[in-house]
Amino acid sequence: MSPGAPFPLPLSAYPELPGAGLLTILRSRLEADPFNAVATGIFLLAVLHTFFASRFASAAHALQTRRDAGAVAAGRTPSPDVAAELLHFLGEVEVVFGLWAVPLAIAIWMSRGWTTVTAYLDGVNYSEALFVIVIMALASTRPIIELAEAMLHKAAALGDGTPAAWWLTILTIAPLLGSLITEPAAMTIAALLLGRQFYDLQPSSVLKYATLGLLFVNISIGGTLTHFAAPPMLMVARPWNWNTAFVFSHFGWRAAAAVVLSALAYYAWFRKELHSLAPAAPPPVGATIVGRRIPAWVTAVYVAFMIWTVVNAHHPALFVGGFLFFLGFDRATAAYSTVEDVKTPLLVGFFLAGLVIHGGLQAWWIAPVLSRLDRVALFAAASILTAFNDNALITYLATLVPDLDLRLKLAVVAGAVTGGGLTVIGNAANPAGQALLGRFFDGAVRPVALFAGALIPTLIAAALFLAF
Repeated sequence: MSPGAPFPLPLSAYPELPGAGLLTILRSRLEADPFNAVATGIFLLAVLHTFFASRFASAAHALQTRRDAGAVAAGRTPSPDVAAELLHFLGEVEVVFGLWAVPLAIAIWMSRGWTTVTAYLDGVNYSEALFVIVIMALASTRPIIELAEAMLHKAAALGDGTPAAWWLTILTIAPLLGSLITEPAAMTIAALLLGRQFYDLQPSSVLKYATLGLLFVNISIGGTLTHFAAPPMLMVARPWNWNTAFVFSHFGWRAAAAVVLSALAYYAWFRKELHSLAPAAPPPVGATIVGRRIPAWVTAVYVAFMIWTVVNAHHPALFVGGFLFFLGFDRATAAYSTVEDVKTPLLVGFFLAGLVIHGGLQAWWIAPVLSRLDRVALFAAASILTAFNDNALITYLATLVPDLDLRLKLAVVAGAVTGGGLTVIGNAANPAGQALLGRFFDGAVRPVALFAGALIPTLIAAALFLAF
């Protein structure tokens, strides 16, 4: 590769090979820039790491338990063990891609020099990661959660407010809110309410994973009723001139139908267990300062900050600046709500930042794969690739393919959102759900169990998107 060449090579810089097979094209791109193999190899190791995260977490717990037992037997006070904490760190799914960005940066440095490292990292767009941090922090505050809970309570009340009614309400209505308040915000609200109204009731492991898979799939497709909220739709709306009317007519009604049908299918399958769950005891009111009734004007201001963030989602200076003002207001109204959990939004943002760093170096193989397939094959490929990449990355790469037929455009977007629930890395909102609900899964979600839980809703969504 010639000195001073751009990094990574733009797709237009690779040699054109009309009529060549996919393997020939990929081989030529590796010859044009052998570092492609290094970047993709490190990325695949990061993906593999996500599959073993739960094992690291289990090993950390077992080691800490042994050390605590030994300390007690010796008459010492138990304390955190360094090795156990390091294993626990490796078991945090949210740190995986950021962690593997370090060897990636070292590899770029050794191959191209430190200037290339800084230039590449400076050129990565971190807007989505920053946005998720802010919207998660806003959506997890007490005024927003209580407002959402009050709205969903009216629907759950139609089923007498039972755990089954709450389960069905959250998994059908909350995902569709992603088309208005963004998928990360919808995921945050849905996950927090599911934790309180469902997961705290100790359902079976099978139902836990089925619910998580259903939540991830429904959130992924539920953001396609509009053109301005879901990241995979945002990536294509402007380049392809799609508006909300177009998006709803081609995706929205199908997505809404799939959300409802999938939830009803799981409800029918797990109906007996859902109805056997005992309702959660209502939290005591007035016992602490947090129990105070929130004035309507305070809730209205919190909602206004959320609206500001969503409207300015593509302008980090505006929504981050707004968030700083929000923190001041939140402090002033600490009697009603205080932002306490900053760690979870930061970890999710770190996850997404690491993912886009790796994803920006995968276009060399993803783009030719997408451009050589027919409608059904492209739908399937986009769904599968989404399981190993953020679905917004897949749709973004599709915009780089010149003269893509409309049917193929529809197929790649439908496939990307359909496959977004199969893994934690398939959709930008999934890490938020994993972070908020991970404590119900021994700290780490098992990828194979999640895949199994999401498979049936994914197939239902696929059938609806491909049938018309």
